[in-house]
Amino acid sequence: MPTYGFLVAMGVLIGLWISVRNSARLGIDPEKAWNLGILVVLCGIVGAKVLYILVDLGYYTAHPREIFSFNTMQAGGVFSGGLLAALVAAAWYIRKNRLPALATCDAFAPGLALGHAIGRVGCFAAGCCWGKPTHAFWGVTFRNPLAQYWVGTPLNVPLEPTQLFESAVELANFFLLTWLLHKKKFDGQVIGAYLFLYGFARYFLEFLRDDPGRGEVFGGAMTGTQLISILLVVAGGVLWLRKSAKVAPATATR
Repeated sequence: MPTYGFLVAMGVLIGLWISVRNSARLGIDPEKAWNLGILVVLCGIVGAKVLYILVDLGYYTAHPREIFSFNTMQAGGVFSGGLLAALVAAAWYIRKNRLPALATCDAFAPGLALGHAIGRVGCFAAGCCWGKPTHAFWGVTFRNPLAQYWVGTPLNVPLEPTQLFESAVELANFFLLTWLLHKKKFDGQVIGAYLFLYGFARYFLEFLRDDPGRGEVFGGAMTGTQLISILLVVAGGVLWLRKSAKVAPATATR
């Protein structure tokens, strides 16, 4: 069994289980939470693949058959694209089933972070999403020719272990968000924190990434993923500030 596929699958299942458990604790129907989780996972996979193709659209326009090739299908895609697609799908399902929107997102945020942390270890095992060459003591050298064959990983060169860096960030996010879920003062506080923290970390991690497929915007000033990261930070910050501003007057009048 491929380590990458196993860890990604485990990340999805564990993340879903935690999200449904958190939902039940917040009084959200567990069955609807499961359905929401499955929908989010499927749309996240599609969104990650779509953005993966869009950021290298020139190549896929010239080689349209490659869109459905095994190499493209087995690629993990771009996580930011999956996250955006998952958020859109979640918004649609939550509205259709009249679930408490922000409370539901709060319940799912810790599971999303932990699932992503586990999945990134799978990326490390496969050699994808690699970093730039480095002389630091933490540099990781890939030697398996299969890594280069399947995903183009540079061999015999110490690289920044960006996969493990992002996994560590998301693991820390999981513990912080789980604590915040039990201490939150308003709905939207947890998902707002997640969007802000992940967007902030991913923006800077992009400077260490060296694999292709994340696109360029503003004449190469930043990657497409960095632009999405900025939008996540803004969205999380605005959500946090608006909701906390409404809570403050209510607390002051008690």
